[in-house]
Amino acid sequence: MEVVLADALLARCGDPCALLRALCAPLCAEGAEALRLLLQRLAAVGPPPGEAEALRRAAWEVALERCRPLLCGGEAAAGCGERLRVARAARGALRHCVQLCGAPLAARLACDALSELAVGGGAGAEAAVEALVAAAPRLEEPALVARCVAAALTLVREDSEGEAIAALVAGRLLPALGGNGAALRYVWEGLLGAGGTPRAGRTLMALSALADALLPRGGPGQGLDARLCPQFWRLVQEGLTERDGLCRKRARYLLKRALDLSGGQRSELRCPTDSGGESSLFWWSAEENEKLLQFWETYILVMETLEGNQIHVIKPVLPKLNSLFEHAVSVEGGCWLFHPSWHMCIYKRMFESENKTLTKEGILHFLELYETKHLPNSLGFSEFIIGPLMDALSESSLYSRTPGQLMGACPPLGMRLQKFLATYMMVLPEEEKGSFLLKFIQKMTSRHWCAVPILFLSMALAYIPECKILGTEGLHALRDVLQCTMITHQILLRGAAQCYLLQTAMHLTDVEKVSLPEVASFLLSLRPEESLRRDTMLWMELCSWLQVNERCFRKSVTSDFKHQETPSLCQYVCSLVGEYLKTPVYERENCFMPDWFEAKLVATMILLAADVEQMRNKHSGKSNIEWIELEAFLNPLLDVLMKLGSNAYIPTLKTDKSLQLLLKLLQTRSLKCSHTQDDGVLCFIWKSLMTPVESILEFVLRRLTTNELSTVGDLDRCDLYLALIPEIVNLCLQVSWKKVPYIKSFILSLTNASIRNLQERNCKEEPKLQEQIKKVASMASLTAVCELMHRKPEAHFDSLPSVDALKRFISFFQFNDVLKKPSYIGEENSLCEETTSQGWGKIVARYVCDQWICLRFVLSSFPTLAQEHEETSEMLLYTVERSRKLLQSALEALTILPSDQVLPVFDCMKVLVPKLLDSSEPLCIEAFDLAWKIVSSLSNTQLIFWSNLKAFVQFIFDTEVLAVAASAKGQAYAKIKEVIFKLIDMSTTKTGVFNVVISHCCQSWIFPTVDERSALTNAFVNAGNYCELITEACVFGTVFRKDQRLIQDVHAFIENLGEKCAANLVTESTHRDDHYVRVCAIKFLCLLDGSNTLHKTLVEDIFIKLLDKDEQVSRSRTRYYANSLQHRIKNRVWQTLLILLPKLDQNFLSGILGKVFQAGFGNNQASVKYFIEWIVIMSLHRYPQFLKNFWDCFCYDEEKLKTSICTFLSVLSHFDIILQNTSEKKPALKKALVVVLQWCFNHNFSVRLYALIALKKIWGMCRMLHVEEFEALTPVIESSLQQVENMHGTGNARRNWQRIQDHFFFATFHPLKDYSLETIFYILPRLSELAEDEWISLFKFNGFTDIPLPPAFQWYHSRPELRDLKPSDWSQQDMGSSSAETDSQTEWTDVQKKIIPWKNSTPSLDLEMVFQDRAAKLGKSNSRLIVVASLIDKPTNLGGLCRTSEIFGASALVVGSLHYIQDKQFQHLSVSAEQWLPLVEVKPPQLVDYLQQKKTEGYTIIGVEQTAKSFDLTEYCFPEKSLLLLGNEHEGIPANLIHHLDVCVEIPQQGIIRSLNVHVSGALLIWEYTRQQVIKQKQ
Repeated sequence: MEVVLADALLARCGDPCALLRALCAPLCAEGAEALRLLLQRLAAVGPPPGEAEALRRAAWEVALERCRPLLCGGEAAAGCGERLRVARAARGALRHCVQLCGAPLAARLACDALSELAVGGGAGAEAAVEALVAAAPRLEEPALVARCVAAALTLVREDSEGEAIAALVAGRLLPALGGNGAALRYVWEGLLGAGGTPRAGRTLMALSALADALLPRGGPGQGLDARLCPQFWRLVQEGLTERDGLCRKRARYLLKRALDLSGGQRSELRCPTDSGGESSLFWWSAEENEKLLQFWETYILVMETLEGNQIHVIKPVLPKLNSLFEHAVSVEGGCWLFHPSWHMCIYKRMFESENKTLTKEGILHFLELYETKHLPNSLGFSEFIIGPLMDALSESSLYSRTPGQLMGACPPLGMRLQKFLATYMMVLPEEEKGSFLLKFIQKMTSRHWCAVPILFLSMALAYIPECKILGTEGLHALRDVLQCTMITHQILLRGAAQCYLLQTAMHLTDVEKVSLPEVASFLLSLRPEESLRRDTMLWMELCSWLQVNERCFRKSVTSDFKHQETPSLCQYVCSLVGEYLKTPVYERENCFMPDWFEAKLVATMILLAADVEQMRNKHSGKSNIEWIELEAFLNPLLDVLMKLGSNAYIPTLKTDKSLQLLLKLLQTRSLKCSHTQDDGVLCFIWKSLMTPVESILEFVLRRLTTNELSTVGDLDRCDLYLALIPEIVNLCLQVSWKKVPYIKSFILSLTNASIRNLQERNCKEEPKLQEQIKKVASMASLTAVCELMHRKPEAHFDSLPSVDALKRFISFFQFNDVLKKPSYIGEENSLCEETTSQGWGKIVARYVCDQWICLRFVLSSFPTLAQEHEETSEMLLYTVERSRKLLQSALEALTILPSDQVLPVFDCMKVLVPKLLDSSEPLCIEAFDLAWKIVSSLSNTQLIFWSNLKAFVQFIFDTEVLAVAASAKGQAYAKIKEVIFKLIDMSTTKTGVFNVVISHCCQSWIFPTVDERSALTNAFVNAGNYCELITEACVFGTVFRKDQRLIQDVHAFIENLGEKCAANLVTESTHRDDHYVRVCAIKFLCLLDGSNTLHKTLVEDIFIKLLDKDEQVSRSRTRYYANSLQHRIKNRVWQTLLILLPKLDQNFLSGILGKVFQAGFGNNQASVKYFIEWIVIMSLHRYPQFLKNFWDCFCYDEEKLKTSICTFLSVLSHFDIILQNTSEKKPALKKALVVVLQWCFNHNFSVRLYALIALKKIWGMCRMLHVEEFEALTPVIESSLQQVENMHGTGNARRNWQRIQDHFFFATFHPLKDYSLETIFYILPRLSELAEDEWISLFKFNGFTDIPLPPAFQWYHSRPELRDLKPSDWSQQDMGSSSAETDSQTEWTDVQKKIIPWKNSTPSLDLEMVFQDRAAKLGKSNSRLIVVASLIDKPTNLGGLCRTSEIFGASALVVGSLHYIQDKQFQHLSVSAEQWLPLVEVKPPQLVDYLQQKKTEGYTIIGVEQTAKSFDLTEYCFPEKSLLLLGNEHEGIPANLIHHLDVCVEIPQQGIIRSLNVHVSGALLIWEYTRQQVIKQKQ
């Protein structure tokens, strides 16, 4: 119609130029559209004869004076819609003007536009781009074309330009330039050439717009073909793995476009490769057309399925990856047919998924490749492993166990990683192994890895088969892993990782490429207290490795062994010791002590070389080892040590080094030998070191008591000397007591000299540094003496005369006395002060802390002292007043001391508080509060929290503190209980806190350490006064935090390795597993004696409290789910009650059994039900007189019994055990038979089964006893039982009868023989399918040694018959059978396929919607359907409509407000459809104008409403340009809008309800419109 009108207008007007000028008057939207239409017809039909030049001038004038300004909106109307129409018409008019005027106008427009772009962006830039779009097809001058291309690429490339302008350029300008043959190659080279390419997202946006030009239908060889460019395919691959979904969609569009083109042409095509060895990134062959189509169809299916991020959709598609590899690898040629990087794209996409389950599936599938398939080697695989794969492996949660795995098993990813790395290393060519492994290890240092991933990566490295591929650089990389990545890891996991990294070094190091010093430096990175320690398997393996390779190591650059190439280990260590003890001829005295690194290195190598010597001698068969080499190592050290006491001129550096090495050797302990005499190496070392003891002590005494320590740096030396004293004492006590008198003399002299130094008063206002350092050293010396006397009572140092002087001095010492900061005189002292690691504040804190350590010793030894000095009334220390002042000083010390130095203060408060609770309770409570404040503030400080917590617990829960507080029942008693629950609360977020509390309390209550007659009684009274602690411990369980559960699982895995992992032997067990809380409480309860009155009272109290706890849980939620918190707590309660049951007497049980029966009436989970039944059986077994109470349980009405009768019938199934101790069995059997028979006829099938099981047991007992009274019932009962046994049919009846008979509780379980810790806490929870973290293995009971059970304790193990059973709850047997069959399938016959249309996604040159819409960037559908939902106000309906409209390709969705798209409900239903569908905002009051505008554009307005004249949907034929108007959810379409509709359509109904949901109605019409248009297109 428009064309006819334009032709008529041109025919009526003879002068087209005049007509153009007339239409160029001030333009409205209609005028601009008329102008565009007229120019379009003139360009199409050409100018009239003789008027060509005039028409060109007119068109030139229209283009520059009217259209160009209109693009900037200068003369447009105010309305947004008007502006859009004018601008769109001006664009079209300008394009047609260029067609009329040709290259000159195109050049003029291009020059002007380029000038504007050079000035700036904004609206002017958009207008300039539109001008270039119009000019581009007619540009002829090469230079101008190049300038236009450069400007376009700049706008696309630069991040400073907005997405809108970049989208405009990519969507309109580049395709326009692509239509210009001269410009297309410039664009191509600019996008993918050698110059700086824009980022992948924008490049793919541009390439998508140029798809028609770059992927021509004419076939290869005709123009530019992107398929022949490797950079194009690399960009597509990059786009496929981008995190941005839009970028991935563009990449898939280009791939599909190229594949569709290749499959249609069926021509020979091969993209060139960069290197000859790699396969082509893309190729096509007519002969392989079907195979290629199948491969790429599967590939795209996988990639599009991954977009869904839903594991249940993706998992069935994963097996198709296997078929991809089958197509990609040539079996005959052993090479890749398809470039392996395509497969890497799939895996990288999975690795970077937000769904961690999908990530894990992708990793496991990738690691399986080299196990299941023989894949050719590819450099890309190695790069992919070190890059994306290792990045993905850094996620800790991937290493969790699968549901079917037992705790302590290696997680699937850990096992798969081991196999993969070992297999991959075998496949790699020899020349690539070293570089790959080096990069792999270096990657482990490139980021901060968590403990779990680094552990399993280290384990995988250790399991690589031995091969010599790592050199010096590899050894350094392994050392970097040890030093950089494991600083904050858990100790056991860190130790295990160190073990595996050492094994890696031994298995993979080429010893000819590394020297012994490099090996020694690496070994020093391993911590002896965590991994590398003598007597472990790892140590012996290292010794064996050194012995085998000692002559093979590369000669060190600094080696002195010039006469031979490779020195032996012995020679190296001898040289090492000599070099270590050497000092320069002239060395200025340094105030700082040397670093400990060298001493540790030398000591470690001495021990290694000695063990290697011992191993060598054993292999040679020598029985008497002479230790020639070890003696050679020690002689240089002994020479220096022997001279210490007599030669005062030995350089300080030399003395420091010799004493450091001595200390490291003395601190060496044997793991396996309880006596040092059994360890040959240590025995020889210690005997050798006995010789210089006197010289060493003389030197130490001189240094500590004279003025030789004068600088701040000398305090480190003071620490060294004091650390040596206890080691030397231990040496003398172990080897020879002959030196003990000399040690006593040393201690006497040291004590007296230190006291004298501290008693000196300084008269000067400004103390000197030397004087203050002397005081600090003297106090530290007294501290060392006190600690020595406390730890070595067997040496009887407390009998020395100086001890009384020490105690008297400490008793009257002014505590918290601080040292004034001295003035520094001299450059050397200033240098030391400025550069030392110890500021003066730390020195003062240490000085104060030492005071409290000395006081702790005095307070702990006071009872003995008081008896000896009863007559000395002047000793006021231990009076109440003195104690009060000391406690006040202790509170002051807590406020001034650092948190890591408050332990001795806690210990002193432990002694002081019991003396003051009666007289100064507020002060004691203040002490409790301040101590708790310190501990709670440290909960996130791993290093010092546990030691502070332990000291705090020992203080608060000291036997005397608890006893005194409980006797007064005052505020202190309430405060302690408050602290108990605070600690329990803390333990829910920090695993291990409750463990410390319960372990200390149970040990102190049942194994008191105080030597008093009343100690045992007083300690156990505390258990009764604070029995809440035991009760809470009995029901305490695992913390429900995934990260902590993962760490516990990995801990269990490492512990299960036993001696194979040295970390298990070296690291100290902390017992921080949540299970140990209950283990400790249960072992404590097992030790209680029912005949002891105190024990009996406690047992009864706990039993009642636990029953109350169970009742409280039952009341809180009548129905609880399996493995819920309620279920777990109830399970723990009944487990504990079962442990306590044997300790109860008849009187107590008679009063409490009713509560047990009442618990049986509840609707309990299986595990709880079994425990209740077990308790009832054992109670009736012990006291058959309670049977009368039991029979009463069957007398309740059926309503109460309907959920619980099976519990009591299960008890009767063990009636033989109940009557075991009864002489008169017949009356009980008669009663049981009467009770059971009535339940055999119950309408409930399960109840009948339980009753039949009980009947079978009871009737068997009757027959054995030959009860004559029951002979009349014999035919009836036996025929009934026989009928049950011979049940036939296809139903579940017979199967369930067989299953209930085979169930462990009726077939195998014996309530008496199976009464054991293992059955209660491990086997029965396992058989009742309780969550695995509720199973407590016997290993944990044995491993927790804080509370030892007596050797005669017989309730440990259950019978093997029960232990070997598998879970088989008969009532749940039918569950999951079908799913199991499904899971066994390896590949699905069909899978879900998410349809992602692409053929209709070709970008259009004239987008109707604004380019700011994301949907416009890739291209829009050809659909002409508009869905108007402005009347709908529910976000859920709008979200669903948005999704439906996008899927079926609607051109736009109109909503009442764009704010809806931010609503979470909208987004939940739309699943990101709003990003791909143009959304237009039209408010309900504006609907009339909008509908009228669309009518003028040729749209038919269709209302979805039931009216008198509405059409049936099944009969209505939709026009191509259709607009669907949907009504409001409640009111439908308002009456004022109905008369604006062209037609109403209704959906035929068959039901009674009047209307459908508006989203459903809209979806039905959208689909019907789409269906009809698809049929038309096919026709």
